[in-house]
Amino acid sequence: MRVLLTGHQGYLGTVMGPVLSAAGHEVVGLDSGLFADCVLGPAPADPPGFAVDLRDARPEHVEGFDAVVHLAALSNDPLGALEPELTYDINHRASVRLARLARDAGVKRFLYASTCSVYGASGGDELVGEDAPLRPVTPYAVSKVRVEEDLVALADADFTPVFLRNATAFGFSPRLRADIVLNNLVGHALLTGTVKVLSDGTPWRPLVHAEDIAQAFALALEAPREAVHAKAFNVGTEENNVTVAQIAAEVVSAVPGSELEITGEAGADPRSYRVGFSRLREALPGYHAKWTVRAGAAELVDAYRRCGLTQHGFDHRFTRLAWLAARREAGTIDGGLRP
Repeated sequence: MRVLLTGHQGYLGTVMGPVLSAAGHEVVGLDSGLFADCVLGPAPADPPGFAVDLRDARPEHVEGFDAVVHLAALSNDPLGALEPELTYDINHRASVRLARLARDAGVKRFLYASTCSVYGASGGDELVGEDAPLRPVTPYAVSKVRVEEDLVALADADFTPVFLRNATAFGFSPRLRADIVLNNLVGHALLTGTVKVLSDGTPWRPLVHAEDIAQAFALALEAPREAVHAKAFNVGTEENNVTVAQIAAEVVSAVPGSELEITGEAGADPRSYRVGFSRLREALPGYHAKWTVRAGAAELVDAYRRCGLTQHGFDHRFTRLAWLAARREAGTIDGGLRP
């Protein structure tokens, strides 16, 4: 297929592009370049693409494509809470507008990167499935729910939206993010010798490696229409439903000499949820999430050491809020995150 990949210069997009190309697809990117310079190690080889803000996408950007893989978004909850209206403008309104443009241009399949955080504080011991009540607690998660609802309304015989609700991502990407839980804890352990957990460690989180997310998208591109049409799928594996304390323990094991510190702070984030992934395996029989949390921690330790991760880079270049604040201060982007 000829595939438009939005957010191709982001954390997930930099991993996704090569996976889709290896599957035989012609990949073209679309990205505003906000995080294009957030590179650790050798510069990645990006596919050809449009240097375009999602809010400025036009019909010619989607013409001639068989499918759209839509990753582009303001991608983490602290940023969404800081700029909620900007989050809704980009993550919700611009995403739905892109989907309409794609449908009108004859694009057949639209894969949307949603999130398991739409389940919010589900609590309990039951695995949360795709039909569970949605209880988003942040602007980021609320925006994802709104897009899913609006894209269902756009679905028709010629346009198939698919909602891939990714678990919390982890793993190395040439365009690193250090503000997601496993990547963050490994970095702190290597740079400071401490694995610091700000909560009491009891909340549950579902985790999934960036490569396993990419494989799910690659399979969803080629799945029979009736298996995926206007449906939501949790992306991950039950094996990686872990508490924050368990994640921290794996990091301590991966970084010899590091020490665990659990502060017990309650924090403002009430999310705790364990997720089931059976629907994805049934719809995409070839799918198997390969990466465990333990293997991901070991991969990150090796990559951080090999690529020379520094404290300054960890705190500034690879942390989304700090990076955008520095770009605003330098005058390379304005208050609306435009050049």
